[in-house]
Amino acid sequence: MDPTANLKKINTFWRRGLARHGIIKTKNRADGRWCPRRKGEILIMLTNETLNTLNTRRSCRAYADRPVEAEKIEAILKAGTYAPTAMGQQSPVIVAVVNKEVRDHLSRMNAAVMGSDKDPFYGAPVDLVVLADTRQPNWKADGSLVMGNMLNAAASLGLGSCWINRAYEMFETEEGKALLKEWGVPNAEYLAGVGNCVVGYSVPGGEKPAAPRKENYVVYVR
Repeated sequence: MDPTANLKKINTFWRRGLARHGIIKTKNRADGRWCPRRKGEILIMLTNETLNTLNTRRSCRAYADRPVEAEKIEAILKAGTYAPTAMGQQSPVIVAVVNKEVRDHLSRMNAAVMGSDKDPFYGAPVDLVVLADTRQPNWKADGSLVMGNMLNAAASLGLGSCWINRAYEMFETEEGKALLKEWGVPNAEYLAGVGNCVVGYSVPGGEKPAAPRKENYVVYVR
């Protein structure tokens, strides 16, 4: 039996499927490979809901005065807890701030780092503060992966989000450390801030279109 028979069948079905959608195969002159195209444009064949969210999510810098449903916050938090961490040590901790008074207080603390009196959270009603245990060598990377998971999870639920810096400076202060103890955060004395993941419903214009990807963003070594 021809060992490539199944592969040939798959390729035949693939080409027939392309033809049904008006897609033809043309050679990519850049590398000499064949790729599917429709009306002169490259068609990305490998896609799904996850990849679409990763490719279309944008930072939001203007939010509606509208609360975020508890179940959506829980879903975002769960996604954050399943982010990869070095050796599975789970060094990060997430503080979910949904209380408006506390949220506003954190906003003022964050603004003070910049010497500003404006709201650096852009009106977002929820602040998911990510901290991580500095006893773990990879604490910054661990916390950053948690942030990324939550930002993308928010987008998948139709919410706007933005990474707000200065969490480190906020929780290095005596005021910040006192808050962690007040909130009952475990091992607070070893934690350092990684980022504020602010979440809410975007208003028109809150998310700007993506800039073109830079040249040579990806370098292949074949």
